[in-house]
Amino acid sequence: MYASDLRHPSPSLGKKLEHIYTLGRKTINPGFRAPYLELLEKFGNPHKNLPPVIHVAGTNGKGSIVATLRSALESAGYKVHAYTSPHLIQFNERIVLAGENIADDFLESLVDEALRYNGDNDITFFELTTALAFAAFARTPADILLLEVGLGGRLDCTNIIDKPLVSIIGSVSYDHMEFLGDSLHKIAAEKGGIIKPGVPCIIAAQSPESQAAGVGKILSGIAIQNGSPLSRSGAEWFTHENDDVFKFVHKDVEMTLPHPNLQGSHQIANAGAAIAALEIIRDQFPVPQDALKAALIKIRWPARLQNLTKEFALQDGWELWLDGGHNDDAAHALAAQAEKWAAADDKKLHLILGMMRRKDPVRYIRILQKHISSVTFVDIPGEPQAHTGEAMLRQAKSQLPGLDSATQGNINAAIENLTASNDPGRILVAGSLYLAGHVLKSCADRR
Repeated sequence: MYASDLRHPSPSLGKKLEHIYTLGRKTINPGFRAPYLELLEKFGNPHKNLPPVIHVAGTNGKGSIVATLRSALESAGYKVHAYTSPHLIQFNERIVLAGENIADDFLESLVDEALRYNGDNDITFFELTTALAFAAFARTPADILLLEVGLGGRLDCTNIIDKPLVSIIGSVSYDHMEFLGDSLHKIAAEKGGIIKPGVPCIIAAQSPESQAAGVGKILSGIAIQNGSPLSRSGAEWFTHENDDVFKFVHKDVEMTLPHPNLQGSHQIANAGAAIAALEIIRDQFPVPQDALKAALIKIRWPARLQNLTKEFALQDGWELWLDGGHNDDAAHALAAQAEKWAAADDKKLHLILGMMRRKDPVRYIRILQKHISSVTFVDIPGEPQAHTGEAMLRQAKSQLPGLDSATQGNINAAIENLTASNDPGRILVAGSLYLAGHVLKSCADRR
């Protein structure tokens, strides 16, 4: 966990969260370990008493898929639980109970209960929080649970669910290689570990690199071995983007739908995966087309190409966009959006980048380099595990000759410098969800 994870407006709850973030520092070992299983048992095995589950894995897009599903199901009148990570501003965002972030008092009581049950067992942060989340979901009435994988899939704590309604695998890319493997083949096998015998499996669109590596074939093979009905992008279902609408086609169903309220062509693919899942479960959870259209227009998923121009009160002609993407797939998605912006007008694109130390800023910039006019490197405030702006600048100067690069002490200084010294253009803040959380907190403080 990182320093920004420790922020919470409730001092009492904040201290307890700070404590659980320290758990299992030497035991980051994915799998159903004894301390986790014992804690679940003491909670009464809540994972066996949940509403129907949609289980979502993937390197990129799983959060957007969950957000789309949640918006659609809520628009159709269902009460929806959701489990996602990481949070942007405070921990409560991770556990949504019947449409609302978990309340501080309920969360604090569950933390107390979990710590009491666990005693001195060597449990990890994610094991403990997943167990208490399952307890919250089991104790709060709802129609359905949207369950996002934390890391990988096969050995993730959430994969203790025996038989979800449907499994969804989003885009697979390089990330967390120290745990999941050093090849797309190995990473895909880990993600595909959520596919359960006989449970329908949705496979989202994959990047050209992932397709070339055979990710789709690996995932399909796992599904076939498990007797899981397959629903694949480009095979059993399709999306076609066209101006301000897109088409979704699945068997005898063809729908013309508004663009989701999430920027980027990759969000059409994510929406397609969510809609494909809704088609699979439509007998149990029907969502009328009118409700789906309304849902797409009002989806909220912060820090995914989010327009913050008004929040920062920029000078006329300037735009400010925020994206938490931090790996290759995310950079490719941003590059595709940059091409759209360039086709629309001649505004220059300026990147402000902050990254955690386990990420490679040079590799990320190379994907975007032909689309950007400058890069400003910034520190992520209060994050000792982040690259410093100066360190990233040194890397860029040595490995990316000709790149217009600089560093500033913070986001505000970077924005002020860009707007003061350039013609009106676009500013893209990207590279880390932790940086994104800091920016969104700054927006909230401005209100």
